[in-house]
Amino acid sequence: MNQLRIYWKIVILSFGLVLFSLLIGGVVVIGSVTRIKEDELRQRLMITARTVANLPNIRQNIGQPDSSRQIAPVADNIRIINNVAYIVVLDMNRTRLSHPLSEKIGGTFNATDADAAFAEHTYVSKVIGEAGVGLRAFVPVMNEQHMQIGVIVAGGLLPGLKELIAEERQSIALTSLLSLLFGIFGSALLARHIKKQMYNLEPQEIARMYRERSAAFQAMHEGVIAIDRSETITIFNERAKQIFGVEQDAVGRSIRDVLPDTRLPEVMELERPVLNQELRIGNTLIWSNRIPIREQGTTVGAIAIFQDRTEVARMAEELTGVREFVDALRVQNHEHSNKLHTIAGLIQLDKKDQALQYVYDIAEQQEGITRFMQENIADDSLAGLLLGKISRGKELGIHVQIDPHSVLKRFPPLLDHHDFVLLLGNLIENAFDALAEAKRERKEVYVSLEQNEELLSILVEDNGCGMTDVTKASMLERGFSTKESKDRGIGLYLLQGIVRKGSGQLRCESELGRGTSMEISFSMTGGLQNESE
Repeated sequence: MNQLRIYWKIVILSFGLVLFSLLIGGVVVIGSVTRIKEDELRQRLMITARTVANLPNIRQNIGQPDSSRQIAPVADNIRIINNVAYIVVLDMNRTRLSHPLSEKIGGTFNATDADAAFAEHTYVSKVIGEAGVGLRAFVPVMNEQHMQIGVIVAGGLLPGLKELIAEERQSIALTSLLSLLFGIFGSALLARHIKKQMYNLEPQEIARMYRERSAAFQAMHEGVIAIDRSETITIFNERAKQIFGVEQDAVGRSIRDVLPDTRLPEVMELERPVLNQELRIGNTLIWSNRIPIREQGTTVGAIAIFQDRTEVARMAEELTGVREFVDALRVQNHEHSNKLHTIAGLIQLDKKDQALQYVYDIAEQQEGITRFMQENIADDSLAGLLLGKISRGKELGIHVQIDPHSVLKRFPPLLDHHDFVLLLGNLIENAFDALAEAKRERKEVYVSLEQNEELLSILVEDNGCGMTDVTKASMLERGFSTKESKDRGIGLYLLQGIVRKGSGQLRCESELGRGTSMEISFSMTGGLQNESE
Protein backbone atom coordinates (compact mmCIF):
# COMPACT_ATOMS: atom_id res chain seq x y z
CA MET A 1 0.00 0.00 0.00
CA ASN A 2 2.85 2.35 0.87
CA GLN A 3 4.63 1.62 -2.43
CA LEU A 4 1.42 2.13 -4.42
CA ARG A 5 0.83 5.51 -2.76
CA ILE A 6 4.36 6.62 -3.61
CA TYR A 7 3.93 5.44 -7.18
CA TRP A 8 0.71 7.38 -7.79
CA LYS A 9 2.05 10.52 -6.15
CA ILE A 10 4.98 10.50 -8.55
CA VAL A 11 2.70 9.73 -11.53
CA ILE A 12 0.37 12.64 -10.70
CA LEU A 13 3.30 15.00 -10.21
CA SER A 14 4.91 13.91 -13.47
CA PHE A 15 1.61 14.12 -15.36
CA GLY A 16 1.03 17.63 -14.00
CA LEU A 17 4.44 18.64 -15.29
CA VAL A 18 3.55 17.17 -18.69
CA LEU A 19 0.28 19.14 -18.83
CA PHE A 20 2.05 22.34 -17.83
CA SER A 21 4.66 21.75 -20.53
CA LEU A 22 1.88 21.05 -23.03
CA LEU A 23 0.18 24.33 -22.08
CA ILE A 24 3.38 26.30 -22.55
CA GLY A 25 3.98 24.54 -25.84
CA GLY A 26 0.44 25.36 -26.96
CA VAL A 27 0.95 29.04 -26.21
CA VAL A 28 4.17 29.01 -28.22
CA VAL A 29 2.51 27.16 -31.11
CA ILE A 30 -0.50 29.54 -31.21
CA GLY A 31 1.86 32.51 -31.22
CA SER A 32 3.82 30.98 -34.06
CA VAL A 33 0.65 30.23 -36.08
CA THR A 34 -0.55 33.82 -35.49
CA ARG A 35 2.70 35.19 -36.90
CA ILE A 36 2.44 32.89 -39.91
CA LYS A 37 -1.15 33.98 -40.56
CA GLU A 38 -0.17 37.63 -40.25
CA ASP A 39 2.73 37.22 -42.72
CA GLU A 40 0.45 35.37 -45.11
CA LEU A 41 -2.25 38.06 -44.93
CA ARG A 42 0.33 40.83 -45.28
CA GLN A 43 1.70 39.30 -48.49
CA ARG A 44 -1.80 38.67 -49.92
CA LEU A 45 -2.94 42.22 -49.22
CA MET A 46 0.18 43.72 -50.77
CA ILE A 47 -0.12 41.55 -53.90
CA THR A 48 -3.81 42.42 -54.20
CA ALA A 49 -3.17 46.16 -53.83
CA ARG A 50 -0.33 46.06 -56.38
CA THR A 51 -2.51 44.13 -58.79
CA VAL A 52 -5.30 46.72 -58.58
CA ALA A 53 -2.86 49.62 -58.83
CA ASN A 54 -1.43 48.23 -62.09
CA LEU A 55 -4.74 47.62 -63.84
CA PRO A 56 -5.11 49.93 -66.89
CA ASN A 57 -8.82 50.32 -66.26
CA ILE A 58 -8.10 51.67 -62.76
CA ARG A 59 -5.41 54.07 -63.96
CA GLN A 60 -7.53 55.42 -66.81
CA ASN A 61 -10.66 56.07 -64.74
CA ILE A 62 -9.12 57.70 -61.63
CA GLY A 63 -9.81 61.38 -61.89
CA GLN A 64 -12.55 60.98 -64.51
CA PRO A 65 -16.16 62.09 -63.88
CA ASP A 66 -18.35 59.34 -62.41
CA SER A 67 -15.25 57.05 -62.24
CA SER A 68 -16.64 54.97 -59.36
CA ARG A 69 -19.03 53.19 -61.72
CA GLN A 70 -16.09 51.80 -63.65
CA ILE A 71 -13.73 51.21 -60.74
CA ALA A 72 -16.02 49.78 -58.02
CA PRO A 73 -17.09 46.58 -59.87
CA VAL A 74 -13.50 45.77 -60.86
CA ALA A 75 -12.18 46.29 -57.34
CA ASP A 76 -15.01 44.25 -55.84
CA ASN A 77 -14.37 41.29 -58.16
CA ILE A 78 -10.66 41.28 -57.28
CA ARG A 79 -11.57 41.48 -53.57
CA ILE A 80 -13.68 38.35 -53.86
CA ILE A 81 -11.09 36.50 -55.93
CA ASN A 82 -8.22 37.28 -53.50
CA ASN A 83 -10.34 36.77 -50.35
CA VAL A 84 -9.65 40.11 -48.72
CA ALA A 85 -12.04 42.13 -46.54
CA TYR A 86 -12.08 45.26 -48.66
CA ILE A 87 -10.38 47.14 -51.49
CA VAL A 88 -10.66 50.94 -51.50
CA VAL A 89 -9.52 53.07 -54.43
CA LEU A 90 -8.72 56.66 -53.48
CA ASP A 91 -7.99 59.65 -55.65
CA MET A 92 -5.58 62.37 -54.56
CA ASN A 93 -8.45 64.11 -52.71
CA ARG A 94 -8.89 60.95 -50.56
CA THR A 95 -12.31 60.35 -52.09
CA ARG A 96 -13.39 56.71 -52.07
CA LEU A 97 -13.97 55.41 -55.59
CA SER A 98 -14.72 51.86 -54.42
CA HIS A 99 -15.78 50.11 -51.22
CA PRO A 100 -17.61 46.86 -50.32
CA LEU A 101 -20.36 49.05 -48.80
CA SER A 102 -21.81 51.11 -51.64
CA GLU A 103 -23.04 53.88 -49.31
CA LYS A 104 -19.43 54.71 -48.42
CA ILE A 105 -18.43 55.30 -52.05
CA GLY A 106 -17.84 58.98 -52.62
CA GLY A 107 -16.93 59.62 -48.97
CA THR A 108 -13.58 60.83 -47.68
CA PHE A 109 -10.92 58.41 -46.31
CA ASN A 110 -9.58 60.21 -43.20
CA ALA A 111 -7.34 57.52 -41.64
CA THR A 112 -4.01 58.98 -40.53
CA ASP A 113 -2.04 55.85 -41.48
CA ALA A 114 -2.71 56.72 -45.17
CA ASP A 115 -0.67 59.93 -45.17
CA ALA A 116 2.59 58.30 -46.26
CA ALA A 117 0.83 56.56 -49.18
CA PHE A 118 0.02 59.91 -50.79
CA ALA A 119 3.76 60.59 -50.83
CA GLU A 120 4.43 57.57 -53.09
CA HIS A 121 5.21 55.11 -50.23
CA THR A 122 4.21 51.46 -50.27
CA TYR A 123 3.66 49.76 -46.88
CA VAL A 124 1.37 47.71 -44.63
CA SER A 125 -0.06 49.04 -41.38
CA LYS A 126 -1.79 47.31 -38.47
CA VAL A 127 -5.03 48.72 -37.10
CA ILE A 128 -7.32 47.75 -34.23
CA GLY A 129 -11.03 48.17 -34.73
CA GLU A 130 -14.34 46.94 -33.40
CA ALA A 131 -14.13 43.80 -35.54
CA GLY A 132 -10.65 42.96 -34.30
CA VAL A 133 -7.05 43.42 -35.45
CA GLY A 134 -6.61 44.15 -39.13
CA LEU A 135 -3.94 44.90 -41.73
CA ARG A 136 -4.08 47.50 -44.50
CA ALA A 137 -1.77 47.54 -47.51
CA PHE A 138 -1.21 50.95 -49.17
CA VAL A 139 0.06 51.12 -52.77
CA PRO A 140 0.24 54.40 -54.76
CA VAL A 141 -1.27 54.51 -58.30
CA MET A 142 1.02 56.07 -60.90
CA ASN A 143 0.02 57.24 -64.44
CA GLU A 144 2.05 56.87 -67.57
CA GLN A 145 3.97 60.03 -66.76
CA HIS A 146 4.97 58.44 -63.41
CA MET A 147 2.88 60.91 -61.47
CA GLN A 148 0.77 59.74 -58.54
CA ILE A 149 -2.94 59.92 -59.26
CA GLY A 150 -4.34 57.85 -56.37
CA VAL A 151 -3.89 55.15 -53.68
CA ILE A 152 -5.11 51.56 -53.42
CA VAL A 153 -6.00 50.32 -49.94
CA ALA A 154 -6.44 46.54 -49.45
CA GLY A 155 -7.51 45.40 -45.96
CA GLY A 156 -8.17 42.19 -44.10
CA LEU A 157 -8.81 40.93 -40.56
CA LEU A 158 -6.40 38.67 -38.62
CA PRO A 159 -8.05 35.52 -37.26
CA GLY A 160 -8.77 35.56 -33.51
CA LEU A 161 -7.95 32.82 -30.99
CA LYS A 162 -11.28 31.08 -31.49
CA GLU A 163 -10.89 31.11 -35.26
CA LEU A 164 -7.34 29.74 -34.98
CA ILE A 165 -8.43 26.94 -32.67
CA ALA A 166 -11.44 26.15 -34.85
CA GLU A 167 -9.26 26.14 -37.96
CA GLU A 168 -6.56 23.91 -36.42
CA ARG A 169 -8.84 21.83 -34.21
CA GLN A 170 -7.95 18.52 -35.83
CA SER A 171 -4.21 19.11 -35.61
CA ILE A 172 -4.54 20.39 -32.04
CA ALA A 173 -6.64 17.38 -31.01
CA LEU A 174 -4.20 14.89 -32.56
CA THR A 175 -1.17 16.60 -31.07
CA SER A 176 -2.78 16.82 -27.63
CA LEU A 177 -3.77 13.15 -27.71
CA LEU A 178 -0.27 11.99 -28.67
CA SER A 179 1.28 14.30 -26.09
CA LEU A 180 -0.99 12.96 -23.36
CA LEU A 181 -0.28 9.34 -24.28
CA PHE A 182 3.48 9.86 -24.33
CA GLY A 183 3.19 12.00 -21.17
CA ILE A 184 1.38 9.23 -19.29
CA PHE A 185 3.88 6.63 -20.51
CA GLY A 186 6.85 8.84 -19.62
CA SER A 187 5.33 9.66 -16.23
CA ALA A 188 4.95 5.98 -15.44
CA LEU A 189 8.58 5.27 -16.40
CA LEU A 190 9.80 8.27 -14.41
CA ALA A 191 7.72 7.26 -11.40
CA ARG A 192 9.13 3.73 -11.50
CA HIS A 193 12.69 5.04 -11.77
CA ILE A 194 12.28 7.57 -8.93
CA LYS A 195 10.59 4.98 -6.74
CA LYS A 196 13.52 2.62 -7.28
CA GLN A 197 16.04 5.37 -6.54
CA MET A 198 14.19 6.27 -3.32
CA TYR A 199 14.07 2.62 -2.16
CA ASN A 200 10.24 2.84 -1.99
CA LEU A 201 10.44 5.36 0.86
CA GLU A 202 8.15 8.27 1.55
CA PRO A 203 9.73 11.77 1.67
CA GLN A 204 9.13 12.00 5.42
CA GLU A 205 10.79 8.63 5.90
CA ILE A 206 13.82 9.79 3.93
CA ALA A 207 13.97 12.97 6.04
CA ARG A 208 13.77 10.91 9.24
CA MET A 209 16.53 8.57 8.08
CA TYR A 210 18.70 11.55 7.19
CA ARG A 211 18.23 13.06 10.65
CA GLU A 212 18.98 9.74 12.35
CA ARG A 213 22.04 9.15 10.18
CA SER A 214 23.39 12.64 10.88
CA ALA A 215 22.85 12.21 14.63
CA ALA A 216 24.57 8.81 14.58
CA PHE A 217 27.61 10.14 12.71
CA GLN A 218 27.93 13.12 15.05
CA ALA A 219 27.72 10.84 18.10
CA MET A 220 30.50 8.51 16.93
CA HIS A 221 33.81 8.63 18.78
CA GLU A 222 35.65 8.04 15.48
CA GLY A 223 36.09 10.62 12.75
CA VAL A 224 33.98 9.88 9.66
CA ILE A 225 34.56 11.43 6.24
CA ALA A 226 32.73 10.46 3.04
CA ILE A 227 33.04 11.76 -0.52
CA ASP A 228 31.09 11.21 -3.72
CA ARG A 229 32.44 10.33 -7.16
CA SER A 230 33.33 13.98 -7.84
CA GLU A 231 35.49 14.05 -4.66
CA THR A 232 33.01 16.37 -2.92
CA ILE A 233 32.62 15.87 0.84
CA THR A 234 29.19 14.51 1.82
CA ILE A 235 29.94 13.60 5.47
CA PHE A 236 32.38 15.28 7.85
CA ASN A 237 31.39 14.70 11.47
CA GLU A 238 32.40 16.71 14.54
CA ARG A 239 34.99 14.16 15.68
CA ALA A 240 36.75 14.44 12.31
CA LYS A 241 36.82 18.21 12.72
CA GLN A 242 38.43 17.79 16.16
CA ILE A 243 41.05 15.32 14.92
CA PHE A 244 42.11 17.43 11.94
CA GLY A 245 41.52 20.87 13.42
CA VAL A 246 38.89 21.88 10.83
CA GLU A 247 36.62 24.66 12.09
CA GLN A 248 34.47 25.52 9.06
CA ASP A 249 31.73 23.37 7.58
CA ALA A 250 33.44 21.06 5.10
CA VAL A 251 30.36 19.42 3.52
CA GLY A 252 30.01 20.37 -0.13
CA ARG A 253 33.69 21.27 -0.56
CA SER A 254 36.36 19.29 -2.40
CA ILE A 255 38.29 16.85 -0.19
CA ARG A 256 41.55 18.00 -1.80
CA ASP A 257 40.87 21.58 -0.67
CA VAL A 258 40.06 20.62 2.93
CA LEU A 259 42.49 17.73 3.53
CA PRO A 260 44.84 17.15 0.58
CA ASP A 261 46.46 13.99 2.01
CA THR A 262 43.54 11.82 3.19
CA ARG A 263 44.11 9.52 0.18
CA LEU A 264 40.36 8.92 -0.08
CA PRO A 265 40.37 9.52 -3.88
CA GLU A 266 43.02 6.80 -4.11
CA VAL A 267 40.57 4.29 -2.63
CA MET A 268 38.05 5.09 -5.40
CA GLU A 269 40.75 4.51 -8.02
CA LEU A 270 41.86 1.22 -6.45
CA GLU A 271 38.22 0.13 -5.92
CA ARG A 272 39.23 -1.91 -2.86
CA PRO A 273 39.28 -1.17 0.87
CA VAL A 274 42.42 -0.17 2.77
CA LEU A 275 42.08 -1.32 6.37
CA ASN A 276 43.98 -0.61 9.57
CA GLN A 277 46.54 1.67 8.01
CA GLU A 278 48.53 4.29 9.86
CA LEU A 279 48.56 7.70 8.18
CA ARG A 280 50.02 11.08 8.92
CA ILE A 281 47.66 13.87 7.89
CA GLY A 282 49.19 17.23 8.65
CA ASN A 283 50.60 16.91 12.17
CA THR A 284 48.15 14.19 13.18
CA LEU A 285 48.99 10.49 13.23
CA ILE A 286 45.88 8.33 12.85
CA TRP A 287 44.63 4.83 12.19
CA SER A 288 42.26 4.66 9.26
CA ASN A 289 39.90 2.32 7.48
CA ARG A 290 38.98 3.52 3.99
CA ILE A 291 36.30 1.72 2.04
CA PRO A 292 34.89 2.42 -1.45
CA ILE A 293 31.13 2.93 -1.67
CA ARG A 294 29.70 0.74 -4.40
CA GLU A 295 26.24 0.78 -5.92
CA GLN A 296 25.16 -1.82 -8.46
CA GLY A 297 28.77 -2.73 -9.15
CA THR A 298 29.93 0.87 -9.66
CA THR A 299 32.09 2.87 -7.26
CA VAL A 300 30.14 6.03 -6.40
CA GLY A 301 32.29 7.34 -3.55
CA ALA A 302 34.42 6.43 -0.56
CA ILE A 303 34.15 6.60 3.22
CA ALA A 304 36.93 6.76 5.79
CA ILE A 305 36.79 6.09 9.54
CA PHE A 306 39.65 7.67 11.48
CA GLN A 307 40.83 7.10 15.01
CA ASP A 308 43.39 9.19 16.83
CA ARG A 309 46.65 7.22 17.13
CA THR A 310 47.01 8.26 20.78
CA GLU A 311 43.91 6.30 21.77
CA VAL A 312 45.00 3.23 19.82
CA ALA A 313 48.48 3.38 21.35
CA ARG A 314 47.04 3.76 24.81
CA MET A 315 44.79 0.73 24.40
CA ALA A 316 47.63 -1.28 22.84
CA GLU A 317 49.89 -0.40 25.74
CA GLU A 318 47.21 -1.37 28.21
CA LEU A 319 46.73 -4.72 26.50
CA THR A 320 50.47 -5.30 26.20
CA GLY A 321 51.07 -4.15 29.78
CA VAL A 322 48.40 -6.46 31.16
CA ARG A 323 49.82 -9.40 29.23
CA GLU A 324 53.35 -8.62 30.34
CA PHE A 325 52.18 -8.17 33.93
CA VAL A 326 50.38 -11.53 33.91
CA ASP A 327 53.40 -13.25 32.35
CA ALA A 328 55.75 -11.60 34.84
CA LEU A 329 53.62 -12.67 37.81
CA ARG A 330 53.42 -16.22 36.49
CA VAL A 331 57.19 -16.38 35.93
CA GLN A 332 57.96 -14.84 39.30
CA ASN A 333 55.61 -17.29 40.98
CA HIS A 334 57.42 -20.17 39.27
CA GLU A 335 60.85 -18.76 40.20
CA HIS A 336 59.90 -18.14 43.79
CA SER A 337 58.55 -21.68 44.07
CA ASN A 338 61.84 -23.08 42.82
CA LYS A 339 63.84 -20.79 45.10
CA LEU A 340 61.74 -21.71 48.13
CA HIS A 341 62.21 -25.38 47.32
CA THR A 342 65.97 -24.81 47.14
CA ILE A 343 66.04 -22.96 50.47
CA ALA A 344 63.85 -25.61 52.11
CA GLY A 345 66.16 -28.37 50.85
CA LEU A 346 69.27 -26.64 52.20
CA ILE A 347 67.61 -26.24 55.61
CA GLN A 348 66.56 -29.90 55.65
CA LEU A 349 70.18 -30.82 54.90
CA ASP A 350 71.13 -28.69 57.92
CA LYS A 351 73.10 -26.31 55.70
CA LYS A 352 71.78 -23.13 57.21
CA ASP A 353 74.75 -20.99 56.22
CA GLN A 354 74.43 -21.96 52.53
CA ALA A 355 70.67 -21.28 52.65
CA LEU A 356 71.25 -17.83 54.14
CA GLN A 357 73.92 -17.03 51.55
CA TYR A 358 71.60 -18.18 48.78
CA VAL A 359 68.95 -15.74 50.02
CA TYR A 360 71.52 -12.91 50.12
CA ASP A 361 72.70 -13.68 46.56
CA ILE A 362 69.15 -13.68 45.17
CA ALA A 363 68.27 -10.42 46.89
CA GLU A 364 71.48 -8.74 45.73
CA GLN A 365 70.95 -9.92 42.14
CA GLN A 366 67.35 -8.69 42.03
CA GLU A 367 68.25 -5.42 43.72
CA GLY A 368 71.06 -4.85 41.21
CA ILE A 369 68.80 -5.29 38.21
CA THR A 370 66.12 -3.07 39.74
CA ARG A 371 68.62 -0.35 40.64
CA PHE A 372 70.06 -0.44 37.10
CA MET A 373 66.64 0.03 35.58
CA GLN A 374 65.76 2.88 37.90
CA GLU A 375 69.02 4.75 37.21
CA ASN A 376 69.31 4.23 33.45
CA ILE A 377 65.76 3.86 32.12
CA ALA A 378 63.73 6.99 32.83
CA ASP A 379 60.34 5.53 31.83
CA ASP A 380 58.76 3.09 34.31
CA SER A 381 56.68 1.33 31.61
CA LEU A 382 59.78 0.52 29.60
CA ALA A 383 61.74 -0.57 32.67
CA GLY A 384 58.88 -2.85 33.70
CA LEU A 385 58.76 -4.29 30.17
CA LEU A 386 62.49 -5.17 30.26
CA LEU A 387 62.21 -6.76 33.69
CA GLY A 388 59.25 -8.81 32.49
CA LYS A 389 61.14 -9.97 29.39
CA ILE A 390 64.13 -11.03 31.53
CA SER A 391 61.82 -13.15 33.68
CA ARG A 392 60.02 -14.48 30.60
CA GLY A 393 63.37 -15.46 29.08
CA LYS A 394 64.33 -17.43 32.17
CA GLU A 395 61.12 -19.42 31.89
CA LEU A 396 61.86 -20.18 28.22
CA GLY A 397 65.46 -21.06 28.91
CA ILE A 398 66.71 -17.91 27.19
CA HIS A 399 69.28 -15.61 28.74
CA VAL A 400 68.21 -12.00 28.21
CA GLN A 401 71.21 -9.72 28.63
CA ILE A 402 70.78 -5.96 28.97
CA ASP A 403 73.85 -3.98 27.96
CA PRO A 404 75.22 -2.50 31.23
CA HIS A 405 75.86 0.79 29.37
CA SER A 406 72.26 1.09 28.22
CA VAL A 407 70.56 4.38 28.92
CA LEU A 408 67.28 6.05 27.90
CA LYS A 409 66.54 9.43 29.48
CA ARG A 410 64.10 10.94 26.97
CA PHE A 411 62.18 9.98 23.85
CA PRO A 412 62.84 11.25 20.32
CA PRO A 413 60.50 13.86 18.77
CA LEU A 414 57.02 12.59 17.83
CA LEU A 415 57.44 9.37 19.89
CA ASP A 416 56.35 8.48 23.42
CA HIS A 417 56.45 5.57 25.86
CA HIS A 418 53.47 3.94 24.09
CA ASP A 419 55.53 3.60 20.92
CA PHE A 420 58.62 2.27 22.71
CA VAL A 421 56.67 -0.35 24.65
CA LEU A 422 55.30 -1.72 21.36
CA LEU A 423 58.60 -1.37 19.54
CA LEU A 424 60.91 -3.02 22.12
CA GLY A 425 58.32 -5.60 23.13
CA ASN A 426 57.84 -6.79 19.53
CA LEU A 427 61.59 -6.94 18.86
CA ILE A 428 62.24 -9.12 21.93
CA GLU A 429 59.20 -11.35 21.25
CA ASN A 430 60.42 -11.92 17.69
CA ALA A 431 63.82 -12.90 19.11
CA PHE A 432 62.10 -15.37 21.46
CA ASP A 433 60.21 -16.88 18.49
CA ALA A 434 63.44 -17.24 16.52
CA LEU A 435 65.16 -18.99 19.46
CA ALA A 436 62.20 -21.33 19.96
CA GLU A 437 63.09 -22.98 16.62
CA ALA A 438 66.84 -22.94 17.22
CA LYS A 439 68.64 -26.03 18.62
CA ARG A 440 71.30 -24.49 20.84
CA GLU A 441 72.57 -25.25 24.31
CA ARG A 442 72.73 -21.56 25.23
CA LYS A 443 70.06 -19.26 23.83
CA GLU A 444 70.75 -15.56 24.19
CA VAL A 445 69.06 -12.25 23.48
CA TYR A 446 71.15 -9.10 23.71
CA VAL A 447 69.43 -5.74 24.22
CA SER A 448 71.20 -2.39 24.01
CA LEU A 449 69.88 1.18 24.36
CA GLU A 450 72.42 3.90 23.55
CA GLN A 451 71.57 7.58 23.67
CA ASN A 452 73.34 10.90 23.38
CA GLU A 453 72.26 14.42 22.47
CA GLU A 454 71.96 13.61 18.76
CA LEU A 455 71.06 9.93 18.40
CA LEU A 456 69.15 7.10 20.05
CA SER A 457 70.03 3.57 18.96
CA ILE A 458 68.13 0.41 19.90
CA LEU A 459 69.76 -2.97 19.22
CA VAL A 460 68.19 -6.41 19.74
CA GLU A 461 70.29 -9.44 18.75
CA ASP A 462 69.60 -13.15 19.06
CA ASN A 463 71.44 -16.34 18.13
CA GLY A 464 68.29 -17.95 16.79
CA CYS A 465 67.42 -19.57 13.46
CA GLY A 466 67.93 -16.43 11.33
CA MET A 467 65.99 -15.45 8.21
CA THR A 468 66.10 -16.26 4.53
CA ASP A 469 66.32 -13.47 1.97
CA VAL A 470 62.63 -13.96 1.12
CA THR A 471 61.60 -13.69 4.76
CA LYS A 472 63.81 -10.65 5.27
CA ALA A 473 62.30 -8.90 2.21
CA SER A 474 58.71 -9.51 3.37
CA MET A 475 59.02 -9.23 7.14
CA LEU A 476 57.52 -5.71 7.34
CA GLU A 477 54.40 -6.55 5.32
CA ARG A 478 51.14 -6.68 7.21
CA GLY A 479 50.02 -10.27 7.85
CA PHE A 480 53.32 -11.86 6.80
CA SER A 481 54.62 -14.50 9.19
CA THR A 482 56.54 -17.74 9.07
CA LYS A 483 54.14 -19.09 11.72
CA GLU A 484 50.84 -20.64 10.67
CA SER A 485 48.51 -18.49 12.73
CA LYS A 486 45.89 -15.90 11.80
CA ASP A 487 47.04 -13.62 14.64
CA ARG A 488 50.61 -13.39 13.36
CA GLY A 489 52.31 -10.87 11.07
CA ILE A 490 51.25 -7.74 12.98
CA GLY A 491 54.24 -6.95 15.23
CA LEU A 492 56.81 -5.91 12.63
CA TYR A 493 54.13 -4.10 10.63
CA LEU A 494 53.37 -1.97 13.70
CA LEU A 495 57.10 -1.55 14.29
CA GLN A 496 57.51 -0.17 10.77
CA GLY A 497 54.76 2.36 11.46
CA ILE A 498 56.53 3.56 14.62
CA VAL A 499 59.84 3.89 12.78
CA ARG A 500 58.16 5.89 10.05
CA LYS A 501 56.36 8.05 12.60
CA GLY A 502 59.63 8.98 14.29
CA SER A 503 61.47 9.40 10.95
CA GLY A 504 63.85 6.68 12.09
CA GLN A 505 66.14 4.21 10.38
CA LEU A 506 65.77 0.44 10.50
CA ARG A 507 68.65 -1.94 9.79
CA CYS A 508 68.32 -5.69 9.74
CA GLU A 509 71.18 -8.18 9.46
CA SER A 510 70.37 -11.86 9.52
CA GLU A 511 72.16 -15.09 8.63
CA LEU A 512 70.29 -18.33 8.34
CA GLY A 513 71.19 -20.66 11.21
CA ARG A 514 73.26 -18.04 13.10
CA GLY A 515 70.87 -15.33 14.25
CA THR A 516 69.41 -11.88 13.61
CA SER A 517 70.37 -8.34 14.54
CA MET A 518 67.74 -5.58 14.45
CA GLU A 519 68.94 -2.00 14.95
CA ILE A 520 66.69 1.07 14.98
CA SER A 521 68.07 4.60 15.11
CA PHE A 522 66.21 7.83 15.84
CA SER A 523 67.56 11.31 15.62
CA MET A 524 67.06 13.32 18.80
CA THR A 525 66.99 16.55 16.78
CA GLY A 526 65.73 15.72 13.28
CA GLY A 527 64.64 12.96 10.92
CA LEU A 528 66.45 9.99 9.43
CA GLN A 529 65.51 8.13 6.30
CA ASN A 530 64.16 4.60 6.62
CA GLU A 531 66.20 1.83 5.14
CA SER A 532 66.69 -1.91 5.48
CA GLU A 533 69.96 -3.65 4.95
